[in-house]
Amino acid sequence: MTNEENKAILILEDGTVMYGKAAGMKGTTTGEICFNTGMTGYQEIFTDPSYYGQVITMTTSHIGNYGVADEEIESDSVKISGLVCKKFSDMFSRAGASGSLQAYFEKHNIVAISDVDTRMLVRHIRDKGAMNCIISSENFDVDDLKKQLAQVPSMAGLELSSKVCAKEPYFAGDENAEHRVAVLDLGVKKNILRCLTERGCYLKVFPMDASYDEMMAWNPNGFMLSNGPGDPSVMPAQIETVKRIVNSGLPVFGICLGHQILALSQGLTTSKMFNGHRGCNHPVMNLETGKGEVTSQNHGFVVDTASAESNANIVITHKHLNDDTLAGLRLKDKQVFSVQYHPEASPGPHDSRYLFDNFIENIVKSKTLVSA
Repeated sequence: MTNEENKAILILEDGTVMYGKAAGMKGTTTGEICFNTGMTGYQEIFTDPSYYGQVITMTTSHIGNYGVADEEIESDSVKISGLVCKKFSDMFSRAGASGSLQAYFEKHNIVAISDVDTRMLVRHIRDKGAMNCIISSENFDVDDLKKQLAQVPSMAGLELSSKVCAKEPYFAGDENAEHRVAVLDLGVKKNILRCLTERGCYLKVFPMDASYDEMMAWNPNGFMLSNGPGDPSVMPAQIETVKRIVNSGLPVFGICLGHQILALSQGLTTSKMFNGHRGCNHPVMNLETGKGEVTSQNHGFVVDTASAESNANIVITHKHLNDDTLAGLRLKDKQVFSVQYHPEASPGPHDSRYLFDNFIENIVKSKTLVSA
């Protein structure tokens, strides 16, 4: 047990209580607890908008050991609600680091707890399923904390994209680039934009509530539907917008939440997973090429396989090899496809970057048909 000054407490929704050391900002935080199996890339994880509203348990032993760097961010701020880890390091040894994770968390008001048996905790979450939790380094009254925790809403039924998406449209890339891509920002990661601009795209990033007409008025050559947090089934306006985008005939590429919204726009269904997929080491099979990919993933909802199989216009292109869940799909009659995982990675391997190339190829084909 740590001394009172550095003490912290973690309480799960099922009543499990764990004690550890305080890290980050002193305070209290709540969210849905989940775990990430990646060994590196913690700063990219913490700034990923898809993690909004979640308390992350990192399964690797040491967090903070290489500090933070200004260029290793996926959004404008830390998006996680809190952190649980085994060892939290104030010291860092990387010459290129701009500061410590402790100072970074204090700047962004992030509460964390360390010196927790994360192996036991992850096994517990795997057995019991996703649930809410509360962390505090200022209040150790278990009954009071449980009352606070009882007021935290379930992730199922929560619309969270509006908390993290752009409020006004903005541009990225060279305005003289060969292709124009409209990005529907549901909580986009910076590296998705980077992967597109590197491939000759000029981007206009639209807020999640942008209308179809507003986006089409910019005359894009294709659409990117971004990642993001929350339950896709409670976003009817975006589902309807994506349905119109698909019917436009332009190429479409969806990632993560964008993939789920695309599926819902085609009459498929989604559901909350017992345990989500989070990490940069998840195996996926490309069913059309027969090749395996090691992928970066972050999602707690999934497209229902049976609903996809019953739709004559849907081809299931990828599956997750750990649990056979649907990991990718395409439409037979249009240049429209999506994946549940993150081909831009950051962190993670680059096995799936070819999907951005496929999207560009579809744009080129589409432009050729228009000019013919």
